[in-house]
Amino acid sequence: MGSRWKIPVQDLRVSTYVIPTESIESDGTLEWNRTVLVLVTTKAGGELGIGYTYADESTAALIHHSLAKQIIGQNALDIPAVWARLRHHIRNLGRPGIVSMAIAAIDNSLWDLKAKLLNVPLATLLGQVRDGVPVYGSGGFTSYSIDRLQEQLAGWTRKGIKMVKMKVGTRPKEDVHRVRAARQAVGPEVELFVDANGAYARKQALEKAEQFAEFDVSWFEEPVSSDDLEGLRLLRDRAPAGMAIAAGEYGYDLPYYHRMLQAQAVDVLQADATRCAGISEFLRVGAFAEGFAISFSAHTAPSIHLHACCSLNNLRHIEYFYDHVLIEQMLFDGAIEPVNGVLHPDLSRPGIGLQLKERDARKFAA
Repeated sequence: MGSRWKIPVQDLRVSTYVIPTESIESDGTLEWNRTVLVLVTTKAGGELGIGYTYADESTAALIHHSLAKQIIGQNALDIPAVWARLRHHIRNLGRPGIVSMAIAAIDNSLWDLKAKLLNVPLATLLGQVRDGVPVYGSGGFTSYSIDRLQEQLAGWTRKGIKMVKMKVGTRPKEDVHRVRAARQAVGPEVELFVDANGAYARKQALEKAEQFAEFDVSWFEEPVSSDDLEGLRLLRDRAPAGMAIAAGEYGYDLPYYHRMLQAQAVDVLQADATRCAGISEFLRVGAFAEGFAISFSAHTAPSIHLHACCSLNNLRHIEYFYDHVLIEQMLFDGAIEPVNGVLHPDLSRPGIGLQLKERDARKFAA
């Protein structure tokens, strides 16, 4: 009886796509002009699963030269066993960073594959507690002019999105002016978030929190470095009422999130299934946050996160990140757009509902 339910993985392939940004983009601590998507396809039982991470070419090399051979022949239905096998294999490489992102691309592909083998949407396989997930429009890069900033944020609101986020921290003296301009663009009814990407020092962040509160900023992401748990806790304790402190996007494993939650460092915990070793670990982090009575938010990559987020009790929203939205709609058929600020999974499609547009993707292949 048991052998009937073993469907071995027959093939795993990895490819890399490099997509230039429209212009140079920056946040409080980094500047970039391209995004790299590493795509993994897994094959079993006549079905093809796709998953990806936003990483770089070295991630694809690790998958191709080391991790792929650990997957071939394994049961595509036993994702926890495959995930544990990968984690064991990379012991001497170190878990955070590139290794976790490589596992993420494989794990995400396997979840898509398993749902397709069972001919159900991934949300159905995982079990839904919600029909859709709210999103917040995210972009507002510090490299933008005021006009471009206002245009983008107002564009989100015209699409019915009721929450928007902008970057701060590159030029701290200009941040209050930029936040004021953002509030003018979106009006009083839209929630306004800011993300410093750890650019501020503690007392500087406290000052900015007070100043941003004048414009009803309700979310302050990484006001200080996410490694500074005491600083995050200070901001959480002393930020104005109604302003949530959020962090967690740079987490790669459960111990990272445990330390952040134990320190009571955040009001909202973030995680990214393209970084934290895939949907498997993302779901564990969501349950972990629920155990600490903390709400949970998905960082970027909306097409990867949507189905998993529908299964989480304490889920707050998904980041509808400008670069990733463009890429996912450009490269994949089936990328969902929000309706009145909410993403709803397409339950007529098995798996995560995406199919690579091979012809469109080819020109970005590395």
